[in-house]
Amino acid sequence: MRVSLLYPGIAGLSGGFNTAGRGMDSGWISHGLILLGASARAAGHEVDLIDLRALRDWPHFRDELRARRPQVLGITMMSVDYNPAMQAINVVKELAPETVVVVGGPHPTLMTAELEANPKIDYIVTHEGEISFVDLLGRLERGERGARVIRGVPPDLDALPMGDRALFLNEWRKIGYDLGSPEVPLAGLPSPFVTIITGRGCLYNCSFCMPAEKLIFGKKVRRRSVDHVIGELKLLRAQFGFRSMMVHDDCLTEDPAWVTEFCRRYREEGFDQPWWCQSRADIIVRHEDMVRLMRGVGLAGFFVGFESGSQRVLNFLRKGTKVAHNLAAARICRRYGIKVWANYMLGIPTETAEEIKDTIRMLKQIDPDYYSPSFYTPHPGSDLYDYCLEHDLSLIKSHDSYRRNPTEAKIRGHDYAFLQWALAESQRRTPYNAAKRALGAALRRYAAPRKVARKLRAALERSHV
Repeated sequence: MRVSLLYPGIAGLSGGFNTAGRGMDSGWISHGLILLGASARAAGHEVDLIDLRALRDWPHFRDELRARRPQVLGITMMSVDYNPAMQAINVVKELAPETVVVVGGPHPTLMTAELEANPKIDYIVTHEGEISFVDLLGRLERGERGARVIRGVPPDLDALPMGDRALFLNEWRKIGYDLGSPEVPLAGLPSPFVTIITGRGCLYNCSFCMPAEKLIFGKKVRRRSVDHVIGELKLLRAQFGFRSMMVHDDCLTEDPAWVTEFCRRYREEGFDQPWWCQSRADIIVRHEDMVRLMRGVGLAGFFVGFESGSQRVLNFLRKGTKVAHNLAAARICRRYGIKVWANYMLGIPTETAEEIKDTIRMLKQIDPDYYSPSFYTPHPGSDLYDYCLEHDLSLIKSHDSYRRNPTEAKIRGHDYAFLQWALAESQRRTPYNAAKRALGAALRRYAAPRKVARKLRAALERSHV
């Protein structure tokens, strides 16, 4: 069958359309779609991809539908993607009512009834879709119908084909994207840059996230074998010659034994590309030996969810960490030259102004390399979302507002003028930290060993002329 996959992720982006390849929001791929595409193609179907970020506007989307004439349109959907996804469905059903529309992803899994209420959606695949979406394509090809809501069968991750990143790269190149890989580097890393995912699920129980993730992937973390991940990296090295990467798991470091084996194989297979991954402060503190090992094979930085500088708020969030963990983890990262990308929230339910100031004080001590703040946003499927509904706190009126960016009021009970002040103050470095960073940058620029040696060689050569 002719299958077009749709990435609708333009909600909240500056300009929305025509943004592909511009930073992290617009410059990273959907791993779910590249795996669906590879799985469908392996079963003999024709597959292409439409990325709304790579289109000019909705008339351009209409033109693409007319040109591609898909028999099936498969749409992935986060909660924030609901509005552009629904508009795309309206367009396709207007142009070609016979096109079978299939939706899947986190929002259809967690808010199935909301999608069932739309008669223009033909099928809803919940949970994981690689097996069940391909099975549905086979039934449609044979002229069979079946249940409208299909619970996805969890796949053996090692049995899946490697994701087809060319689905995105080919689309982006049409609008002038000229990097050698389908993703834009983060944090000053060199291009070509790639992201990979080694597992699914999360062991932890944070109230702002759970139980949504466990509902989608199950209670346990399922991780690909080290052999399978190294095989993908070899393929990416051959395809793109990647020079840096991001391991995009929710928490790669929750399994130190797996990480230790990965680090050994990464070095043995000749990889020296710098990389980032996500971790937790308590894991960094408990497993400093693992952190040191990771740094030795190229780890350049950690994304860490510090969340709050108030222990009461951390407990309320069921984070399972202590403020002391946050501070100690930052010290360990500095000790080994590992950069820190600090994720934290302001405007959490029940949070007081003084507790927000605690977060600011904590960040002054941590002095992260990168700040990633958000105003707490109640997301469907989480216990804290239910708490906000029960206490009439949510101010979310449109799915577009599910973006985590700190640009609008999300819940009642907070002075958002104060939060805007806190947002700015949380990212203002102390004079000491600012001076220390300026000195470090100057030393790296002018006194790096290679540069010093080069200057000495040049001076010696001049002295012998």
